[in-house]
Amino acid sequence: MKKTGALGLGAILALVLLVGAAWFLSGWWGGADVEEDTNFIVPSGASLTSVANKLAEEGLVSSADAFLLRAKIFGSSDPIKAGEFLIPAGASPASILDTFQHGNALARLVTIPEGLPSIMVWERLMAEDLLTGEIPVPAEGSVLPDSYDFERGETRAAVLARMQAAMQNYLAEAWPKRGNDIAVDNVKDAVILASIVEKETGVPRERRMVAGLYSNRVKDGMLLQADPTIIYPITKGKPLGRRIKQSEIAAINDYNTYSMVGLPKGPITNPGRESIAAVLNPAKTEARYMVADGTGGHAFARTLDEHNANVAKWFEIRRKRGEM
Repeated sequence: MKKTGALGLGAILALVLLVGAAWFLSGWWGGADVEEDTNFIVPSGASLTSVANKLAEEGLVSSADAFLLRAKIFGSSDPIKAGEFLIPAGASPASILDTFQHGNALARLVTIPEGLPSIMVWERLMAEDLLTGEIPVPAEGSVLPDSYDFERGETRAAVLARMQAAMQNYLAEAWPKRGNDIAVDNVKDAVILASIVEKETGVPRERRMVAGLYSNRVKDGMLLQADPTIIYPITKGKPLGRRIKQSEIAAINDYNTYSMVGLPKGPITNPGRESIAAVLNPAKTEARYMVADGTGGHAFARTLDEHNANVAKWFEIRRKRGEM
C-alpha cells in the first residue's frame, strides 16, 4: 500500500509539472492579450526590460516579468530594433519579440514633387502630425524632390536633413558627369538654372531643349525673361493666382530676369534630378526664344522674327479660346 501510494504521489507531481510546463510554454507561444491590430513604438535606445514594461502598460502582455523571463529562456538573443511595429490581433509574446528583433518597422512617406518651393516643403512637413519638432523654411534649392520614409515621432529636422543630404549626394554624383562648354561653372549656378528650367517646363521631353535655350541666353548675355523669376519675390514660389502685372515685370530686384542680365541670386524652387541633368547636359540648339504652343508645350525659335510669328499664333489660339 505504501509503494502504491508513493507511485500515486509521483504521478500527481509529474502531472503537476506537466501542466505547469504546458502553462509556461503556452504563455510564450500561445495567444497574448492583443485584442486588435495595434501599432507599438519601440523608442530609440530602449532596453528589452523597458519594452516589456511598456507592453504591460499598454495591455499587450499580462505581465512584464513573465514576458522577460520567457524571453530570456525561449527568445533569441538578437537586439531589438527601434521603430513603429504592427502587432496583429492574437499575436503571441514569442511573435511580438520576433517582430521587434527581425520585423520591419512601419514606413510612412512624405512626397516632395519636382518644382515644389521650399516654403511649401516647410508647410508639408509641418502639416505631418506624426512628425515632431520645429524647423525653419529650408534654403531654396536645397531639397531633392522625392518620396521619403519616416517613423512616427521622428523629428522634422531629421527628415529635412535626409532631403537635403539627398540633394548634396545627387549633385556630387551629377556634377562630374556634366557636358563640355555648359553655361554654368559651379554647382550653385547649376541649381539656380535648373530651378528655372523646372518651372518653365510642363512637358518632360522638353527639359533638355529648354535648358539648351536658357544656356544659350546665359552665354550670350541676354535677358533670360523667365516669368517664374518675376513671381518668386512676390510669393516665394507659390502660385500667383493671377496674371503678372506690368509693374511686376518692370520691378528691379535680385530675381527678376526681365530687368536684369544673368541668373537670379538664388534658386526659385527645388529642381528635380531631370532638370538638373538637363542643365548639365543641355540639348544642342540655336533656339533663344520660346512661347506656349497651346498643347502644354512650347514653340521654339532661333530668331526674334521667328519668335514673333510664334507669338502671333499663340495669341490667335488664346483669342479662339476666349482668353483675350
